[in-house]
Amino acid sequence: MSVRIVVDSGADIENEYKDKVTVVPLTVSFKGVEYIDGVTITHKEFYEKLIESDDLPTTSQATPMAFEEVFKEGKKAGDELVVLTLSSKLSGTYQSAMIAAANYDNVYVVDTNLVAIGMGVLTRIAINYMEEGLDAKSIAIRLEEDKKKVRLIAMLDTLEYLKKGGRISAAAAFAGGVLSIKPVICVREGVVEILGKARGSKQGNNLLIKEIENSGGVDYSKPILLGYTGLSKHLINKYIEDSESLWKGKVDELAVTTIGSVIGTHVGPGAIAVAFISNV
Repeated sequence: MSVRIVVDSGADIENEYKDKVTVVPLTVSFKGVEYIDGVTITHKEFYEKLIESDDLPTTSQATPMAFEEVFKEGKKAGDELVVLTLSSKLSGTYQSAMIAAANYDNVYVVDTNLVAIGMGVLTRIAINYMEEGLDAKSIAIRLEEDKKKVRLIAMLDTLEYLKKGGRISAAAAFAGGVLSIKPVICVREGVVEILGKARGSKQGNNLLIKEIENSGGVDYSKPILLGYTGLSKHLINKYIEDSESLWKGKVDELAVTTIGSVIGTHVGPGAIAVAFISNV
């Protein structure tokens, strides 16, 4: 009996690991035109449309039916499935997976309490367990503990998309733009929290570095993943340069991936993020 790792498309994973997981897609809609995340629209195409659009797109959770198709195929093949979903506090995708899993005894669903590259780090760990030969139940049990140590910290380039989505007022967004305010946020226990605000990218990078140091230190033996939104790697490359003291001599190379439509819709282009396992 083989183990399959299943994730929803809210997880951002490096290309080299995508063939080791099964992805259940969410959808994103621009002016009533629906696209299947990662299937009928790429990350690049999504940001091109996002930048050009006056209206904020909408995203929809993966449906129970979408999970059901994957579970049915896994059951037929005689496989066990470990399913990792977006934080249940931010999306109904976990509930969809649970509804679909109710009729299967070979499916184990894990609410990651994470998004984007945070899910990507936990997925990497799940793949490692699978390749070590652990059964699905053991993997799910371990992931429930591992997810508590995943840290996801990000800096946004603009408040405009939070304004469009009704998360902040137009006045706050205008003031932020004038002052070049860069919010630094984290995902803690499944919800987004603001850690601080910096004036300009340089101060923002310094605040991001400080928050990583304050989070309990990085376990360099575990996966580390950086992500960015938009069409350019300039900001993430600048952050890697500014944060060299964190990584130099500790990791051979930093893995970088784009952040998809689920999070990109709400934070807009120009955000950078870091996900890792904390020492505490």
